[in-house]
Amino acid sequence: MKQEVFFQDLGTNRDYQEIWDLQEELLAENVAIKQHNRAQEKEGSTNFKATKNHLFFVEHPHVYTLGKSGDIENMLANEDKLNEIQATFVKTNRGGDITYHGPGQLVGYPILDLEAFKPDIHLYMRNLEEVIIRTIAEYGLKGERSEGETGVWLDVGKPYARKICAMGVKASRWVTMHGFALNVNSDLRYFEYIIPCGIKDKAVASLDRELNRTVDMDEVKGFVKKHFEEVFEVKLS
Repeated sequence: MKQEVFFQDLGTNRDYQEIWDLQEELLAENVAIKQHNRAQEKEGSTNFKATKNHLFFVEHPHVYTLGKSGDIENMLANEDKLNEIQATFVKTNRGGDITYHGPGQLVGYPILDLEAFKPDIHLYMRNLEEVIIRTIAEYGLKGERSEGETGVWLDVGKPYARKICAMGVKASRWVTMHGFALNVNSDLRYFEYIIPCGIKDKAVASLDRELNRTVDMDEVKGFVKKHFEEVFEVKLS
């Protein structure tokens, strides 16, 4: 029987901090359940509780987020410029460097207890990449991994290599949060105000620019859900 993952589309224009707080709350609930189960196990009891896995989709208003290992020097816009372009800046606790979220970008936040799957962060990241690789293949695009650079890329190894999906996660007691950001109909001009992911010599891409047309976001969401179920061998509910 496949594991159940509770899916929710949180909609558009949702504040980054609000959704971050929601993730922290659900992660803390799962960590508390795991601590309870370990205490029960030590006492020889079988009164175990099940952790709950989640997947959220959301679009944020214009925001730049800096990961805990990121370099503030990769934020090129000052406060005045941020006000001018109606963007905010948040230091966050995920891995990775700086990235951009905004309208037209599909952000996915899986909150998974990896001990119920495989307690391997490297494998988890590769699986997330695989979901996106399969998704953009639906549009005839060949997504690739770039050695040492998390995320999904186009034309790896060529001078015009570009990233179409950024990723950054955090895990506590094998419970994940944060996730991926797939550029669908994104305004790529917003990436001009940062050094994306701290990588100076590579560009960014979006589905609409690659296909030269506006892409149906609901269709993309459907493909991501389908391939998430396949790759992680779960049932979204």
